[in-house]
Amino acid sequence: MEERLTSPDSKAGNSSPALKKALDPALIKTADLFTSLFPKEANYVVERSGIISLRRKAHLFSIGQRAEHFYMLLEGAVRIYKPSGDGGSEELAQYTPGDTIGDFDFACRASYDANAEATEDSVLIMFPGLGLAMEDFVSEEPLVVARILLNSIVMTTSRIKNTQKILLENLSWVNELHRRAYEDSATGLWKQTFLKDEINTILEEPSALIMLKPDRFKILVDSRGHGAGDEAMVKIAMILKKMTRRVNRGWALRFKSNETGLLIPRCPLHVAEKIVKEIANGIAGLPAVPAGDGIPSFCFSSTIAWTMWPEDGQSWEQIFDGCYALLLDTWKNGGGGKTVRLAAQSTARQKSPALPTAVTA
Repeated sequence: MEERLTSPDSKAGNSSPALKKALDPALIKTADLFTSLFPKEANYVVERSGIISLRRKAHLFSIGQRAEHFYMLLEGAVRIYKPSGDGGSEELAQYTPGDTIGDFDFACRASYDANAEATEDSVLIMFPGLGLAMEDFVSEEPLVVARILLNSIVMTTSRIKNTQKILLENLSWVNELHRRAYEDSATGLWKQTFLKDEINTILEEPSALIMLKPDRFKILVDSRGHGAGDEAMVKIAMILKKMTRRVNRGWALRFKSNETGLLIPRCPLHVAEKIVKEIANGIAGLPAVPAGDGIPSFCFSSTIAWTMWPEDGQSWEQIFDGCYALLLDTWKNGGGGKTVRLAAQSTARQKSPALPTAVTA
């Protein structure tokens, strides 16, 4: 059973070493929220603080709990953690005596986004003390409250600036992590999750969305193994990435399985038409897989569906889903190197769940 014990505050005259240490205003003033307080004001804060004792494995606070207090650790150790998906926990920080816990959340009047647990028997200063709130001090010492609020603004601003500085100093590292999170390791293409997460920032009028699916791919894999399929996907990815380098913008993407494509912002219709033809020709021009051991040679071709935003529809989600449905429908009906465009629909038809209209190139 979780246990959280609260010892008497300073007014109770408790003579424990921890309490005597806690009553030292110099220690209180080491907290960022109290650095600018005058001696009498620091004494006031001491009088309105409390001492809590936590047994090992007891919780100091939990996710979702409002930050009505913050803490200074006198004895013991406290860890900050979040539950992980596998039923365990992910440790975020470990606090030792002298550390301040939860002051940022307290200053922002936020709710905790992690749990705090004592990893050994611990003693902490708590401000405000049990049963007290900052609102209680406004009528008693408005100047003290004003200084604490000012310090909270300074502290919050300083920490945000420090975080921004760290990010800027490590921008290349942050970008590399971002790239790895969204990059398909097998082909080097961007994952579809990148498109979902970033579409609002990368979509610019007019944008061309091009989707393709290699024809007879299952025959290639079944007859020559998954290695041949992986090699073919890498070659297709190279064609797509080469195209983004040529136009100097856009993203080469892997949607699902062997379905890949491009999103190219600021792409006029006539440029998109040219790109679609070049991709189709590029894939058709890949060297055929030679025959061998009774297996016939394999020639490459692809089914391509493409669309223009916002010309073919104001709703990005609708034209994306429509283009993907058109790709699969055309591929299932034989494909064979066919290229189709999702045609523009009237406002009335966009409001209905009608199937998209195709224009064969």
